[in-house]
Amino acid sequence: MELTSATMRHRLRRGTIDDRVVEEIDTALDEAERTPGCRILLLEGGDGVFCTGMDLEEAAGGDVADGGRAFYGLLRRFTETPVTVVARVDGRAAGGGVGLAAASDFVFASERSTFSLPEALWGLLPCCVLPFLIRRTGFQKAYAMTLSTQPVSAAEAAAFHLVDEVTDDPEALVRRLAYRLTKLDRSIVTDMKRYFRELWILSDETEQVAVKEFGRLMSSPEVRRRLVDYATEKRFPWER
Repeated sequence: MELTSATMRHRLRRGTIDDRVVEEIDTALDEAERTPGCRILLLEGGDGVFCTGMDLEEAAGGDVADGGRAFYGLLRRFTETPVTVVARVDGRAAGGGVGLAAASDFVFASERSTFSLPEALWGLLPCCVLPFLIRRTGFQKAYAMTLSTQPVSAAEAAAFHLVDEVTDDPEALVRRLAYRLTKLDRSIVTDMKRYFRELWILSDETEQVAVKEFGRLMSSPEVRRRLVDYATEKRFPWER
């Protein structure tokens, strides 16, 4: 992690999501919240990849159903923390990576970025992602991304509000945002996020539904077989 002025940066080094990645982001948020001058936690990926979601090879080898609760809890924390979470997407965002973006307060994406929800190809659903995506984009766009499994461009994502701005100079946007946020007490950011949550769908019941459905799907023998096929032979479900 790197603190520059009012912005703390956290790089998603591995490109996929597992328990360790969730813990690392939680730790970054802890540090940002402990730092009085910090106003922004900036999430960044590697070259050409923001985050591609759940590590399928790891999922094939263990019980990851409980990981759904931890991941949902992280996304919900984005909507509660007094720190403003900014996702800087430069390249591919898929599955849980879309969730990280959708739950962030702002998303700045380069023109080459794409966003997709491919979970249905494996017999899964983006259970923990959808409450936050629907909150950002509305029902139909979230539904269409889930059903089609096709990637959408940064420009398309901006048109339905998954992306706030498409830019090849995100640093200027982050600096401008940080300057404005330093004029606000962090307590009012907390109050604002709490109030907006009460106006929308991120209830305890929503979390229970999302986590339960993720666990049900992950316990399916057919889903497990598809994940094992990919982990051992890099074979996609339609290549049987």
